Formats: sequence, C-alpha cells, structure tokens
Amino acid sequence: MNNGKNVLRDKSYAFALKIVQMYKEIVEQKKEFVLSRQILRSGTSIGAMVRESEYAQSKADFVNKLSIALKEANETDYWLTLLHDSKYITQGQYDEVSALCIELIKITTASIKTSKKNS
Repeated sequence: MNNGKNVLRDKSYAFALKIVQMYKEIVEQKKEFVLSRQILRSGTSIGAMVRESEYAQSKADFVNKLSIALKEANETDYWLTLLHDSKYITQGQYDEVSALCIELIKITTASIKTSKKNS
C-alpha cells in the first residue's frame, strides 16, 4: 500500500467523523433533517469508496472507485455551501469543513491522475 493511499484513507475517515459530528449538531440544534442527511450520506461515502479502492480488482476498478469518491466529495462541497448559505452552519464551520473537503478533492484527483499515468 502506498503512502498516498494511506493519507487519503486517513483524511477521508477523519473527514467522515467531522461530517457525522456536524450532522448531529444540525439535527439536534437546528432541527434540520433533509439537507443534513444528504451531507451525511455524501460526506461519509468518500471514505467508504476510498476503502473499497484498496481492494480493487484491477487498476481500472481502483480508478473507478476513486472517481466515485471524487464525485461524492464534489457533492459534499455542494451541500456544505447550501448549508452555509441557508444559515444552518456558521462561517467558521463552513471554512473548516470546506477546506478539508477541497483537500480531499485535490488528493483524490492527484491519486486518479497518478494511477492513470502509471497504467
């Protein structure tokens, strides 16, 4: 297993934990149940797809699973912006979690490009 994949795995898992924490706060404090479920689903799916990629059956399967993780990260970024603009999360929450999401997007994109180049 290469170091890049470990970094991606660890960061996507830590991000999922942040998303779960944010979800719980939104549900408990703001009583918002629809948007919060969307970000919970997409935000935790990133790490799940990264984990699946570790046991990919081929290089193409690996790239496919990371591409799905990338789509989920982009979707999560959308829900974060919507939650922020609709005042369900603060500017501080948005800045922190959005920065982590963008970092995941960049790492995942780089991993996909490297894997395609090496195949």
